[in-house]
Amino acid sequence: MLDVDRSKRFYADHFGFDPATAQRYADGTVIIRNADGFDLALHEVDEPGQVPPFLHFGFRLPSGADVRTALARLRAGTVEIIEHDDEPEMVSFKCLDPDGHRIEVYWEVQRAALPGQRRLLRNVVT
Repeated sequence: MLDVDRSKRFYADHFGFDPATAQRYADGTVIIRNADGFDLALHEVDEPGQVPPFLHFGFRLPSGADVRTALARLRAGTVEIIEHDDEPEMVSFKCLDPDGHRIEVYWEVQRAALPGQRRLLRNVVT
């Protein structure tokens, strides 16, 4: 069962989403937003079902060091880390939110952050 307050706290504490932006719709969906206007939909389902391992969403950070910092902070917050890679051209980890959804945090050498991502990246790293 989805605990909306728990999910809002998790995404606020670890990924910079603002619980004050939460808006509930008639079908039960709760939308929470970050400073860049990214909308995260939280919705309860009758039966969760198995999600394919490749299905996740992620946050790209400006450097491998930023990913390592975020990893240490989430580990200290007892967030479950399910995968971690630290290579010269890519640093990443995947963690689980309180409802078991996979989140990837990563940096790749050949890609730079898009202009609209800068505020979100600061929230994830701090």
